[in-house]
Amino acid sequence: MAAQTSGDPVKAFAESEVISEGLYGLAVITHCCLEAHGMIAEWSDDKNLVVHPSTQNVSGTASQMATPLEIPAANIKVHQDHIGGGFGSKFGPDSWGIECARISKLAGGKPVKLFLERNAELAVAGARPSAFARVKIGAKKDGKILAWQSESWGTGGPGGGGSPPMPYVFNIPNQRKQHTAIANHIGPARAWRAPNHPQGCLITMSAMEDMAAELNMHPLDFFLKNIELVGPRAQVYRDELKICADLIGWEKNWHPRGDKAPGPIKSGLGLSIHTWGGAGHASDCDITIQPDGSVELKMGTQDLGVGTRTALNIVAADTFGLPLSGVKVLIGDNSYPVSGPSGGSTTIGGISASSRRAALDALDQVFAKAAPALNAQPAELEAWDGMIRVKSDPSRNLTWAQACSKLGPMPITVRGKNPGPGKLNDQGVGGCQMADVSVDYETGVVKINKIVAVQDCGLVVNLKLAESQVYGSLIMGVAYALYEEKVMDQQTGHMLNPNMEFYKLAGLGDIGELVVHMMTGKGYDERGVIGLGEPPVISPGAAISNAVANAIGVRVPTLPLTPDRVLAALEKKGGINARI
Repeated sequence: MAAQTSGDPVKAFAESEVISEGLYGLAVITHCCLEAHGMIAEWSDDKNLVVHPSTQNVSGTASQMATPLEIPAANIKVHQDHIGGGFGSKFGPDSWGIECARISKLAGGKPVKLFLERNAELAVAGARPSAFARVKIGAKKDGKILAWQSESWGTGGPGGGGSPPMPYVFNIPNQRKQHTAIANHIGPARAWRAPNHPQGCLITMSAMEDMAAELNMHPLDFFLKNIELVGPRAQVYRDELKICADLIGWEKNWHPRGDKAPGPIKSGLGLSIHTWGGAGHASDCDITIQPDGSVELKMGTQDLGVGTRTALNIVAADTFGLPLSGVKVLIGDNSYPVSGPSGGSTTIGGISASSRRAALDALDQVFAKAAPALNAQPAELEAWDGMIRVKSDPSRNLTWAQACSKLGPMPITVRGKNPGPGKLNDQGVGGCQMADVSVDYETGVVKINKIVAVQDCGLVVNLKLAESQVYGSLIMGVAYALYEEKVMDQQTGHMLNPNMEFYKLAGLGDIGELVVHMMTGKGYDERGVIGLGEPPVISPGAAISNAVANAIGVRVPTLPLTPDRVLAALEKKGGINARI
């Protein structure tokens, strides 16, 4: 990519009173889904196929299989109840899915189950591209940032990978940047939770904290000094940084770089901020209400383990004033109304909006039928606690079943769509994370003591599910910050650790204490629903890397922060026991 320039970086660097330069980066990692890629396929006859894929895209799978199998997409039934992880790598059936269907046909249509073995899964089923950058930042002595310069590169398989957004979140006025995407044979890159953002975040936030150290300035003060550079979300970040600092005890526990406490164990704090879009995808939803009051919701979406069924249940049941048991939710089948793939944190916005619209329109029909029996107009009614009642006089009411009996002998089915009328979802969020770590000078081992995440996502459908998304992101973040790396043989290009013994993940004893705070209430709820699956996974690498630098007084330039890299950084600095 040609160099991109905005403002006048040459002049801005000349006017800068302090210059900070550094090299930063993070390695290629794999998605490492605990359920490998694959599917079960069986033919009911020569032209009709049933597949049970491990996919993030139930509604879109049939169209991707139809052409190579030379049958109409309408002849392919897709059904999936559960998936053991995707993280952006499972949007298509892939060549092995097509071969699974072909083998089944050769076997007379008998069911065939084909899933990748772990070595193949880690080698070819998806990778997050690496990113490295040489960064120079210029600032005034008071901490005001004037200029940014970066030369970055990364590898992402045959396609070369993406281009990380840099400088990340902060729109520095004078900048010059150039990125080179290098095609190689590491296996194909695929979307990995917030594509390109963890890379851009690690590089930018590391460079920012290094500049704060050059200025002998408290990094929290440095971030706040320049927070207007983030744009219209500046106040959100101010609030989040304050809450995050309070929850981790920043003022009490932070110290200048290099823990001066005696002994080999050094502690440190680091911070990071991040952003993401999360607008809702296109989604259709059918809700059927029977005259006996039973309710059924159908949608061709998928539940990746995030609670999609529960969220749909909550939206519909809340609209009808029913308990969760009063709504039957059916998803994971391409015979149901089409809903978009689960990617880009777009699912919750799309499905909550279409199901809400369907439920409201269906409720209007119930109101219209029940109103005469209550001697009221439909607009005067409300659904509440299993009843349809007059808002101004709740004593005038019908039970839900009584009201539905007014529908007559036939059920009603209403389709809701997203996009649609009214603003039910939005996009654009901010988040802040801080990490508290300990580093053993003698062994280079990094230990996570505590991570605090403060995150907004508009209107929260269910607090426990939202917090669970953030907890999962933090666990993944610890894994890629400390352990995960796709190690390649530099001569042959083969992956050297395609197994669960040497492709390391974080265990329960590795993640430390995790604290999550969701930003809710005025200023957030009225925005509507915004996706949450990706934003909290962006900052952990940067926050942990900054905490390690604060602990040992020197930057470990690249992730993962393995003991050998920590010791190499200490050796360069001349630290104690650095040559172990």
